[in-house]
Amino acid sequence: MLGALALPALSATPASAATLPTAATAIPALSCHNLPPLPYTVHAKAVTIRSKASSKSTALGVFYKSHKFSVAKKSGNWLYITDKTTGVKGWVSGTYVYRDVRMCLD
Repeated sequence: MLGALALPALSATPASAATLPTAATAIPALSCHNLPPLPYTVHAKAVTIRSKASSKSTALGVFYKSHKFSVAKKSGNWLYITDKTTGVKGWVSGTYVYRDVRMCLD
């Protein structure tokens, strides 16, 4: 009688373990987390380019959404950019210029 009660308990353990996904099946070979980050984009009509990473510093120019640019470095929530359309270099707020977030549907 005791053996009959233990038999279902032993047989249930491998069945429940078999339903758990293994590491090979749970994570695809190419996950979007391995992809490079998305590029910086401007999320405002215009952003002021400043001489220092501060909203109270001197304005050097205006950076529009249609301008081409590159990001050289980051300091806190500020990005040092080169506006390739006008040639102006300076700091812009990360509130308006940032990378979009990649959606990973695993």
